[in-house]
Amino acid sequence: MTDPLVDEVPANELVAVLARRGQTMATAESLTAGLLAATVAGVPGASAVLRGGLIVYATDLKCSLAGVDANVLAHDGPVARRTAAELAEGAARRCGADWGIGVTGVAGPDPQDGHAPGTVFVGVSGPDGTEVAALRLGGDRWEIRFGTVCAAVSNLLERLSR
Repeated sequence: MTDPLVDEVPANELVAVLARRGQTMATAESLTAGLLAATVAGVPGASAVLRGGLIVYATDLKCSLAGVDANVLAHDGPVARRTAAELAEGAARRCGADWGIGVTGVAGPDPQDGHAPGTVFVGVSGPDGTEVAALRLGGDRWEIRFGTVCAAVSNLLERLSR
């Protein structure tokens, strides 16, 4: 039986590229609550590249588990570009990985902290620095969470292709 998430997300390609390069990844996930790491883990051979992941759904855990600076959370909030960057950096650092992905946003159906549903930030941190993509995704909670996973995998693949 195949994994529908793995079939629709280029997770197979991500695992293959990381394995070929001898590199690892880790996640710090808010709105996806582990869906990103679970998608990567659905690929045979993922254990060679996936170091781990942090589920930081609650704001205080973004600081205590992922190492997001409390001042960043107080000033920018949990759904912000700098928060995503620090989540990515914290995932890599805390899990001892070459690459970290941090995702934060609003899955809906209601706005959060002044952000509309579908507002998402995806941070990717690696040997060449940290970059953050700001997304506006449409759909229901599942579609927004799934779209975030697709974007995160694609963003890391794009970084690996440079």
